[in-house]
Amino acid sequence: MTTTTENVETHEGGPDHPTDAKYIRVAIVLGIVTALEVATYFVEMPGALLITLLMVMMVFKFFYVAAWFMHLRFDSPLFTKFFVTGLVLATLVYGVLLTVFEFWTKG
Repeated sequence: MTTTTENVETHEGGPDHPTDAKYIRVAIVLGIVTALEVATYFVEMPGALLITLLMVMMVFKFFYVAAWFMHLRFDSPLFTKFFVTGLVLATLVYGVLLTVFEFWTKG
């Protein structure tokens, strides 16, 4: 027997999963954030602000995609910790490389 609420479907013997409507809302949010990322190309702003905005949107989209489409919300918290660790390491490496290219090439 399957029962449906606004955001979650419950199956006998199985975990709760979001409905199709919830996935559509998630896709709309991701589309809006992607449009904002593309819009940064057309807006004049200082480089530090641009990079900060793009990084924040990137992290948001990463977590949103991982949580909903990779089903991290329904899995063990250990998997979430692995993803967070990977994101933090990738962000640190990217930040170090930006710093190196910005400060070390002007000599």
